[in-house]
Amino acid sequence: MTDFVLTRALLEAGGIDAMVARSAPDMRLLTEAERAESLRQTLAARPVGEAAWLFGYGSLIWNPQIHAVEHRTATVRGWHRAFCLSTRAGRGTSDNPGLVLGLDAGGSCTGVAFRIAEDVLEAELALLWRREMLAGAYVPRWLDLEDEHGARFGSAIAFTVDPLGNQYAGQLAQDAVIARLASAAGELGSSADYLFRTCAGLHQVGIPDAELDALAAVVALAQQRPSAREET
Repeated sequence: MTDFVLTRALLEAGGIDAMVARSAPDMRLLTEAERAESLRQTLAARPVGEAAWLFGYGSLIWNPQIHAVEHRTATVRGWHRAFCLSTRAGRGTSDNPGLVLGLDAGGSCTGVAFRIAEDVLEAELALLWRREMLAGAYVPRWLDLEDEHGARFGSAIAFTVDPLGNQYAGQLAQDAVIARLASAAGELGSSADYLFRTCAGLHQVGIPDAELDALAAVVALAQQRPSAREET
């Protein structure tokens, strides 16, 4: 695995926007004002009187880059983890787009919930919005969190994928998903590395995902072939 370079310092310096501008100059990024308004609307929808949690289901598990005062295993209903977001920067290029995870509609997902202290909440979320709300591919929502016994313990911001967005790739056939994950890479590393790190991160916190593990095994085999890239 390569060392990831998505750091807090990079986010604070606006380095993700600069990276996308280099890799996909035709991609329209949200302005700071648009991100601020999205964050304002999200906070306005926060359930009254509840602590603020963030739900991590992919890279936030193994590279959160936020200050949290508590973390715990949690499950959300009505959404599942899927490689449904196409990316031409970070984990892919315009010539060979990669894939990263999103929460797509249906099913359930178990991940890690991070509780953010009130006195740093807006500052931490503003940094998070620079990371996740680059081009509006995600729709931030408050989702109910359940513990291992199925009891609700709070609500969390979760970045669900926008199925109407031009980055949505939930319609891809499995062979195309495998080909992209096996071959695409960008300034933050490869899509395969993102997959492998997510599997490892889930195992480390005691949340193995059998479907994701099976996908990782297939992608690893695909990388061993003379040419992993296919037209998608």
